[in-house]
Amino acid sequence: MKRVLGIILGGGAGTRLYPLTKLRAKPAVPLAGKYRLIDIPVSNCINSDIEKIYVLTQFNSASLNRHITRAYNFSSFSDGFVEVLAAQQTPENPNWFQGTADAVRKYLWLLQEWDVDEYLILSGDHLYRMDYSKFIQHHRETGADVTLSVIPVDAKKASSFGLMKIDDTGRIIDFSEKPKGDDLNKMQVDTTTLGLPPEQAKEMPYIASMGIYVFKKEVLAKLLRDSPDQTDFGKEIIPNSAKDYRVQAYLFNDYWEDIGTIEAFYEANLALTQQPQPPFSFYNKNAPIYTRARHLPPSKLLNSQITESIVGEGCILKECQISHSVLGIRSRVEAGCVIENSMVAGADFYEDFAERQLVSQEGTVPLGIGSNTTIRRAIIDKNTRIGNNVVITNKENVEEAEREDEGFYIRNGIVVVLKNAVIPDGTVI
Repeated sequence: MKRVLGIILGGGAGTRLYPLTKLRAKPAVPLAGKYRLIDIPVSNCINSDIEKIYVLTQFNSASLNRHITRAYNFSSFSDGFVEVLAAQQTPENPNWFQGTADAVRKYLWLLQEWDVDEYLILSGDHLYRMDYSKFIQHHRETGADVTLSVIPVDAKKASSFGLMKIDDTGRIIDFSEKPKGDDLNKMQVDTTTLGLPPEQAKEMPYIASMGIYVFKKEVLAKLLRDSPDQTDFGKEIIPNSAKDYRVQAYLFNDYWEDIGTIEAFYEANLALTQQPQPPFSFYNKNAPIYTRARHLPPSKLLNSQITESIVGEGCILKECQISHSVLGIRSRVEAGCVIENSMVAGADFYEDFAERQLVSQEGTVPLGIGSNTTIRRAIIDKNTRIGNNVVITNKENVEEAEREDEGFYIRNGIVVVLKNAVIPDGTVI
């Protein structure tokens, strides 16, 4: 895998994940109490022995750059690196990235400097664990120019994806974007060709793209240069290349979740607390998920009741009830609080006792979640100051709301409290 260059697409403005992307790039959004979304593809690369990795992004890349710089420092005896390539304007390319393919096209001059055989192109907002070496080995053994990693899906989910048809060698011969009715039926394939067991193949007769591709180096360069008006891999570059190039499918039959929306992000985080076995586990000694080492103290739980939850490092929880929730690093929850079915991202810093007293005396809310506050079905972003006797439960069952001036949004019925927001004592949301 030393001759593979990893390219992680950081995405655009992250509108589907807004307001979590208001102050940060999509790959920098917190995940599972201590990680960031970018840690998933980077860790998969490292565990697959791919150590030359670029991350392409153009929005709010400061926190992403800081995280990557602090988290991924390879030995001086290795040529490995993880580096952010932010969009830039040049005399030849005065525009920002126009899409996934356009982002790679604008940095092709740099990517081609590396003496590699393949480019592995990944998305920065998926949750899964994958050995890319098997994927690339399949690409090489089939003599493919381009290989797509695909997942099997059933008829119920199929119309939400871009689907593909394959021949009996696994070569992709047709594409259809979110088909329905007869068009959907036409996209059924025999997934046993890709190695799916017959019983499962009968239940899942469709294959959908995961947004993970491997290209031969020279093929990617030619496709991007010959099609300057095509800006997206999944909708333009790859479908249009199938008739002239060998485009293969590689089956990935394991947990994979696109967490690019608020609802999917929320559900994926809370699913990590499931017992006895969550759909995705961070407790894998053979393929760990890496992140920045923060050297935080252990969490302190003072007479609290915690059930089916994840609690990050450095938290202080006082006489509270936490159930089916994820609490991020440095979370502080005061006495009498009830937190259910929620994700609390935590904080980037501590306030000591004297600071908290001073803040209270000045009439401001201290960092963390104040006493006797109730939070249900919510995402609380970092560094929030939530007062005493606050109720965040969306009791009116509002589906969508934008209340940025009051420090929160509602997306799919989920209350999202903004990063650095201040929610005064007694507020009811």
